[in-house]
Amino acid sequence: MRTFGFAEFWFIVEAARWTIALSLIAFAGGAIGGLLVALGRTAQSLWAQRAAGAFIQIFQGTPLLLQLFLIFFGAPVIGLDINPWVAAGAALVLNSSAFLGEIWRGCIQAIPRGQWEAAEALSLSYVARMRDVILPQAFKIALPPTVGYMVQIIKGTSLAAIIGFTEVTRAGQIINNATFQPLLVFSVVAAIYFVLCWPLSLLAARMERRQARALAR
Repeated sequence: MRTFGFAEFWFIVEAARWTIALSLIAFAGGAIGGLLVALGRTAQSLWAQRAAGAFIQIFQGTPLLLQLFLIFFGAPVIGLDINPWVAAGAALVLNSSAFLGEIWRGCIQAIPRGQWEAAEALSLSYVARMRDVILPQAFKIALPPTVGYMVQIIKGTSLAAIIGFTEVTRAGQIINNATFQPLLVFSVVAAIYFVLCWPLSLLAARMERRQARALAR
């Protein structure tokens, strides 16, 4: 049995780079998907609204862990060779798309009706209204909740350990199996997540306060 030392500690710390990388993939992909979902939810087309709504219901209504399992174990059934990196990335991107899409849908609909009517009075097309009038204003409203949701993405990457993806949680499991010191090992794991998430939580709270002051003027 090994003793928990600096080498074991550093192994867990190094795994944080894969947590960060997976989080960035999930956020980047989720941002693209979320924008499409938000635009679908606020589109003039009833079909687009229903398709976006169904996507949100599926991915918000089922656990992320189950989505990981379905992608990782389901892909080989249909003949696709998939590794933990791809499975974890795909599941987190789809899940993030649903949540960010709903967050941004609320931000788009929070724009005062007068702004929509003014854009329509200028005879702007739907694309021009969204690009030049609505989305720039919605972007400012969306910043605090979006930064706050990034914390959830980082914490969600811990579930990728279940399918063998070696991020912080999985690294902790490996070290714990070698040292049998779960309290110490997983305290280190928790501390790393705290270091990653706390600055984002502070930033989101600061943005919310600034936004509240700006609206109060």
